Amino acid sequence: MNKINENDFLSGSITRVLVRLSIPIILTSLIEMAYSIVDMLFIGRLGSYAVAGVGIAGMIAWFSDGLCTLASIGGQVKIGHCLGAHNEEEAGRCFTAMLQIGLFFGAAFTAVVLLNTDGIVGLFHLHNPESVESAAVYMRITSGLILFYFMDILMTAAFNVSGDTKTPFIINTIGFAANICLDPLLIFGIGPFPALGAAGAAIASAAAQIIIFFLLLSAGIRRNALFGRVHLLQFQKASIYGGIIRIGAPIALQNMLFSVCSMIIATFIAGYGDGAVAAQKIGSQIESITWMTANGFMTAINTFISHNYGAHAYSRVHRGYLSMMKIVLVWGSLCTFLLVAFPGQIFSLFLNDPQVLPIGIRYLRIIGFSELFMCMEITTSGAFGGLGYTLPPFLSGTILTLARIPLLLVLTRTPLGLDGIWVSISLSSILKGTVLTSWYLHYEKKTLKIKA
Repeated sequence: MNKINENDFLSGSITRVLVRLSIPIILTSLIEMAYSIVDMLFIGRLGSYAVAGVGIAGMIAWFSDGLCTLASIGGQVKIGHCLGAHNEEEAGRCFTAMLQIGLFFGAAFTAVVLLNTDGIVGLFHLHNPESVESAAVYMRITSGLILFYFMDILMTAAFNVSGDTKTPFIINTIGFAANICLDPLLIFGIGPFPALGAAGAAIASAAAQIIIFFLLLSAGIRRNALFGRVHLLQFQKASIYGGIIRIGAPIALQNMLFSVCSMIIATFIAGYGDGAVAAQKIGSQIESITWMTANGFMTAINTFISHNYGAHAYSRVHRGYLSMMKIVLVWGSLCTFLLVAFPGQIFSLFLNDPQVLPIGIRYLRIIGFSELFMCMEITTSGAFGGLGYTLPPFLSGTILTLARIPLLLVLTRTPLGLDGIWVSISLSSILKGTVLTSWYLHYEKKTLKIKA
C-alpha cells in the first residue's frame, strides 16, 4: 500500500522521515497555489478591475475548502490511526466514509452558490461593473465543478497518509502544466480560441482539476490498496462518520469562519476602492507561498503523528513535532525577511499599476512580520490534528481571527487608515502562532509524556 514503508514512520531517523514525507507534499501544495498565481499573472494583464472580481470569487472558493477540510482532515487522521495500528480494513472503511462526506458537502456547496451567485457577489459592494461580472462568471464556473476539486483533495490525502507523497506531486504538476497552457489560450483568445477573460481563467483551472481527478483515480486503483477497499454505495458504521466529523468539524468550522471573516474584512477594503481590493488579492497570493508551504508541513506532521499516535509511540510524537518546528523556524524567518525587505520588487512581478503598487508594498511589508508565526500556527494545528484533538486550533484560531474586525475598526480610524487593516491581520497572526504553539507544548507535557 505504501510508497514509504509504514515502519519508516514508527522507527528510524525522524528528521529523514519528515523530510522525505514533507518535500513532495510541499511541492504539491505549491503546485496547487500556483494555479491561483498563474491566473493572477494573466488576469493582471486585464487590469485591476478583473483582478478584484476574480479575487472576490476566489474567497468563495476558499470558503469551500472548509467543507472539504472536514472530510480530508478527519478522514486522514482516522486512516493514519488505523494504519499505525495495522488495521487496513478499518482504514479502507474510513476512506470510503471520507469520500462520501466530501461528495455530500461538495454537491451542497455547488447548489447553494449556483442558486445565489448574484446575491453573494452583491455582498462585496464592488464599484465597477467589470469587477462584478468577473466575480460572477468565475464563481459560477469554479463552483459548478467544485466536486472534482474536492475529490482531488481527498484522494491526495489518501496517498499522503499511505506514505506515497510523490504520486500526488507528479499528477498535480501535470495539471499545473495543463493550466499554464490553457490560461493564455482561453483568457486572451489565441488561434481558434475565443477571448474569454475571467471565464477563461476559471475554465482553465477547472479543466486542470478534472485532469488531476482522473489521473489520481487511475493511479490509486493501480497502486494504492486503500482505493480497492472503497465502496461508495455502502453506508459505514455511524462511529466512523462520527469520528471523522468529530476530528474534522472544528478545523472545518475554523476555516469557514476564517473565510467569512476575510469576506467581512474584504467589504472594509472595498470601501477604499477596487485598487485596494486588487492589492490585497495579489498580496495574499504572494503570501500564499508561505502558508501553502506551511500546509505541507502541517500535512507531514499530521501524517507522522497520526501513525505514531495510533501505534502508541508517544515519544516519537514529541520528537517529531520538535524536528518539524526547527524546519518551520528556518522557512518562516526567510519568508519574513523577503516580504519585509523586498516588497516592491516582489509585488511588481504581478501588477505594476502605479495606483495599486504603493498599497501592495505596504501590505506585504506589514504582513511580512507575521509570516513565521503563521507557519507556527498552521504546523501546530496539524500536530493537534494528528492526535485527534482539534479543539485548540479551533478555539485559538477562531477567537483571534474574529478579533481582527474590532481591531481594524479602531486602527482604521487612526492615521493608519487602510494600513490599519493590514496591521490587524498581522497582529492576530502573531498571537495565534504564539498561543497555539504554547498550548500544544503544554498539552504534550500533561498528557503524552504521562502516558509514555
